[in-house]
Amino acid sequence: MKRLDRYILFKFIGTFFFAVSMLMVIIIVFDLSENIDAFLKHDAPWQRVVVDHYLTSIPYFTNQFIHLFVFISVIFFTSKMANHSEVVAVLSSGVSFWRFLCPYLMGAFMLTLMSLYLGNFLIPNMNEIRRKFKDEYIEHLTKSAGRNVHLQTDKDEFVYVEYYQLSRDLGYCFSVERYKDNELVYKMASDVIYHDSIEPHKWRIDFVTERTIDGDREHIVNTRRLDTIIEQLSASDFYNMKEDFEEMNFFELRDHIQVMRQRGTEGIRLYEVEMHQRMAQPAAILILTLIGAALSSRKIKGGMGMHLGFGIAVAFLYVLLGQIGRAFGINGVMSPALAAWIPNAIYAALAVVLLARAPK
Repeated sequence: MKRLDRYILFKFIGTFFFAVSMLMVIIIVFDLSENIDAFLKHDAPWQRVVVDHYLTSIPYFTNQFIHLFVFISVIFFTSKMANHSEVVAVLSSGVSFWRFLCPYLMGAFMLTLMSLYLGNFLIPNMNEIRRKFKDEYIEHLTKSAGRNVHLQTDKDEFVYVEYYQLSRDLGYCFSVERYKDNELVYKMASDVIYHDSIEPHKWRIDFVTERTIDGDREHIVNTRRLDTIIEQLSASDFYNMKEDFEEMNFFELRDHIQVMRQRGTEGIRLYEVEMHQRMAQPAAILILTLIGAALSSRKIKGGMGMHLGFGIAVAFLYVLLGQIGRAFGINGVMSPALAAWIPNAIYAALAVVLLARAPK
């Protein structure tokens, strides 16, 4: 690595982490002012406030805004180099503009890998701690799915619960129906069902009536208590956890989507958009780095202020496009994959135009 590469790479990474650290301070101050009443009201231990809430939030918010702060960092230090005529000196020495971009791409690639790891593996693990604290002391994330819950647990198996009580982990008026060639072949009904807190798929079912149907013949068995394993059924199927995908790594999210698709569960598009965005947002780091370098490497009137102003406008337009795409994907206006990647496609085209017009 040449001295020029080290110089640009150090400025890139250093400016980025400085900007992120300033953002973290601002976020923590605003979050504390907003939630301090809840902390005091629920007697939240300050050790847990610091560790479980704020320290675990740092990777989360860093990854939320990483592509924007990469872009602003590139704009900031490159325009500063341009104003000091450093870019002109580099290009005049015989270094091509594409060679000049190499350390930018190296830094962007490193941050892209970091974002992929954070968003798909580290943050979901930390979110389990952060969201547990949030559920206890700030807002309840877990809510009952309501009354008359219908679930498809397998291709030909359906489950019904009239009401599930979260506080006691039990359901009322439970039934399981199995079909073969669209005809009912088995039905189990009971007054109450209890979930085993140790084994996720183990249930205790009281006052059970089982009907087995074979053509014109029907066999009925009444049992006072039945302990059984229902592989495709867990207590979490009877309640909703707000944005539970935040606790899933990439592979768990992919498998969860597959289960939702098999069951025909509503709201699957939200999870599909989230999965695609976890790949699209890190890719945006490379695209926005190229745009930022091409945009701010030319010395203009107004200097760094003009570059930063235009750069911030471009950055927030990207956020707006991302939110519009997310809404379109969730509401079925476009496919989840297209909704997640369309801002990148638009900005990739912008990058090509700006790179073609960049100083050579």
